[in-house]
Amino acid sequence: MLDRIGRAAVLLVLAEEGDAQRMLARAGRNGYRAVLGRVGSMDVDKIVAAIETAAKREGLIEHNYREEHALYHAALEAFHGVGRGQMALGSILRTVGLNFAIVRGPRGQEQQADGEWIAVALYGTIGAPVRGFEHETVGLGINHL
Repeated sequence: MLDRIGRAAVLLVLAEEGDAQRMLARAGRNGYRAVLGRVGSMDVDKIVAAIETAAKREGLIEHNYREEHALYHAALEAFHGVGRGQMALGSILRTVGLNFAIVRGPRGQEQQADGEWIAVALYGTIGAPVRGFEHETVGLGINHL
């Protein structure tokens, strides 16, 4: 079930809290390191900053250009899914409340020789900044390290 990096990220971000810890342990047995978090904002920069902070705090990426750059691209690709290609929120009166999963490891169990990759999955709601005017959204981004 958690045998490919993108699948692992999406299933983790969609998991209920009780299942998430078991899934994190299973992902670890499959060679993946992962972290889960939450962020809400009308500012894309704050969303990317929350993802970067969690990845660094949990040791998923090193403090160097190559790994930070890979994480940024994965996060922005995931956000393209959330925003339907738009990279704007507050300026067009949209807000998001998102769970995120960051996963590091092989592309898949059969692709160990490809080196390490990083995936970011986002799931939550997007809509006007008025409670009840939002809908579900999901995005996935994957980049090589």
